[in-house]
Amino acid sequence: MSHSITGVLTAIVTPFDNDGALNIPELKRQVNRQIEAGNGIFCGGTNGEFFVLNEDEKVAVASACVEAAAGRVPVVAHIGEVSTRETIRLGQRIAQLGVDAVSVITPWFVPLKQGELVAHYSAIADALSVPMFLYNIPARTGNTIEPQTARQLAQHPNIIGLKDSAGNYESLKGFLDAVRDMPNFSILNGPDSLIHQGYVDGCSACISGLANVAAKEINAIWSRFQAGDIEGSRQAQEKVTVLRTELYKIAFSPAVVKKTLQLNGHNVGDSRYAVAFTPAQQQQIQELGAPYC
Repeated sequence: MSHSITGVLTAIVTPFDNDGALNIPELKRQVNRQIEAGNGIFCGGTNGEFFVLNEDEKVAVASACVEAAAGRVPVVAHIGEVSTRETIRLGQRIAQLGVDAVSVITPWFVPLKQGELVAHYSAIADALSVPMFLYNIPARTGNTIEPQTARQLAQHPNIIGLKDSAGNYESLKGFLDAVRDMPNFSILNGPDSLIHQGYVDGCSACISGLANVAAKEINAIWSRFQAGDIEGSRQAQEKVTVLRTELYKIAFSPAVVKKTLQLNGHNVGDSRYAVAFTPAQQQQIQELGAPYC
C-alpha cells in the first residue's frame, strides 16, 4: 500500500451522461476537485451506485480514479458482490489497477451467521494481493459484522481495517473498543454526522458521501483536528451536519447528492435508480448546495 489511509476519503459519485452511460471525463474532474480540497478517493461504494453498475463498469470507474489521482492521494475501491466467487473475481481485476486498498461489503439478501462472514472475508483476503477493508452497512445488506468478528478477522494479515456505516455511535464505538489494542487495524467512519467524534475516539479516516458536495468543509473537520484545533473541528462538523440533515430529508444519497452537484454546475447526471424530484425540491436542493459546490 503506497498511501496510509487517513483523513478524508470521498465516497465519490459515479457520473453518467445523458444516455445513462459512464461519464469518465466528468469522473476524473470530480476526482481532481476532491484532491484539490485535500481528500482521497473511495470509489464504487454506495454513493458510487455500485448496485447498478456491471462488473466492467466497476473496473472502469476504479481505473479512471487511479489514473486521475496519479499517486497524489489514496484510492480505495469497493469490490463487494453477493457471492465470494464474484467478489474475488472483481477484486483480482481491480487489484491490478494500482488501487491502495479495496473494501468489501457484507453479502446481502441471505442472512449470514458470523462464522459464515469470517469464511467469506477470509477467502477473499487469501485470494487478493491488495489490502482489504471490511464494510459494515447492515441497514442496506441485512447482515451485521459484530465487533468480535471484526477482531477475529483483524488477525488476517491482508485485512487492515473496517468501514462502519451502521449509522450510530454505539456501533462505531463498539468496533473501536474491540480493536483498540490492535494498532495495525483501522476503523473508518461512514456516517457524515459522526466524522469529528470518530476522530476523537480513534478513527483513522472517514469515508464521506457528503464530501462530494462540501469537499472543503468536510476536509476542515480533519485538518483542524490534526492541527489540534478540536473546537474548530467540532464547529466544522456542526456546519456539515446541518447540511446533511436538510439534504437527506429530501431523498436518500446518492440521488440527492448527485442532484445537488448537477443543479450547481457539475455534469454528473442522475442516479440510475428511480428517484423523482419535484420542482420545489430541486429549488431547495440547489439553494442548499450553492454555498458549497
